[in-house]
Amino acid sequence: MSMIRDLRAVVRPSRVSLRKDGGTYDATRSPAAATAVVDCAVYRDGRRIETETALTPHEAVRLVRRDGGFVWIGLHEPTEAEFSGIAGEFGLHPLAVEDAVQAHQRPKLERYDDSLFTVFKTIHYVEHDQLDANSEVVESGEVMCFTGRDFFITVRHGGQGSLRALRHRLQDDPELLAKGPSAVLHAIADHVVDGYIAVADAVQDDIDEVETEVFSPGRKGAPRGSDAGRIYQLKREVLEFKRAVSPLLRPMQLLSERPMRLIDPDIQKYFRDVADHLARVQEQVLGFDELLNSILQANLAQASVAQNEDMRKITSWAAIIAVPTMVCGVYGMNFDHMPELHWRYGYPVILGFTVVVCLGIHRTLKRNGWL
Repeated sequence: MSMIRDLRAVVRPSRVSLRKDGGTYDATRSPAAATAVVDCAVYRDGRRIETETALTPHEAVRLVRRDGGFVWIGLHEPTEAEFSGIAGEFGLHPLAVEDAVQAHQRPKLERYDDSLFTVFKTIHYVEHDQLDANSEVVESGEVMCFTGRDFFITVRHGGQGSLRALRHRLQDDPELLAKGPSAVLHAIADHVVDGYIAVADAVQDDIDEVETEVFSPGRKGAPRGSDAGRIYQLKREVLEFKRAVSPLLRPMQLLSERPMRLIDPDIQKYFRDVADHLARVQEQVLGFDELLNSILQANLAQASVAQNEDMRKITSWAAIIAVPTMVCGVYGMNFDHMPELHWRYGYPVILGFTVVVCLGIHRTLKRNGWL
């Protein structure tokens, strides 16, 4: 029954409305008008406090301040007006609020008085039947987290990276959830980095496929230069992956090494594992970039070699054709006194000489690998 109530709270159409001025919440607005609040729950001693109706953020805050625990509010792509009430309720810093609303931020960790602001970039692998120059390999989104003493707020941007399943997994582990908001922050960081690992494995398969095709001997039917387009597209996608992974390494190291008031010491140990996994993914991504550079250079070298071979063949045939061209040119000058001009066998002798010379040149060029 609790899971049914959770799902009802998530999809409930009569969501809460937020006001810019007073930070109050109008629970009487039309049920057809939905807001960015995806879920709002209060947790005490690691367990979700069940209510008969879905809590509004204002009700959840009052419940926490009266009886203890912490509130976890999840939002998806809120507008400035929708987020201003929550920001005022928890005293969030205006700069962090602006970043959370506008999105397109690089991964980072910032401390503002009594809260931490963390930005994660989520990466999703896009399935495709065949990789081509226009294939989208990875898709990115963002999760912004506000961590306080008695609150945790997530702001999600993009169609991927839903935290609903993660919330339910945490609710099944009350002992961990009892550690407070820092436990939720660790769970999200671990969830995001696990997603990186899965995407890295999938991208590795794509790179292996391209590498195999580029170095396959005697591959027929592929248009010249088609591999370069696929390699370049993979490089662009790996670059987007790199932008998500590399800036996050320093924040994870800070969370795992530097004592912070809002991070439970027992939870801080778990951030070390997340930082280790993230470092491994970063090494993979950097390796992908270098490997794709090498594959691209090899592909361009192959194209250059193929062009040189074409030019050698054209030059060889030009040399062969030059012999009859020269002979015909000499005997086409119509001089009266020319060797064998009036000889009975002059014509077949000249033709035979031309054929013999051409065959000799062809055999020499072929023996030297030009034809």
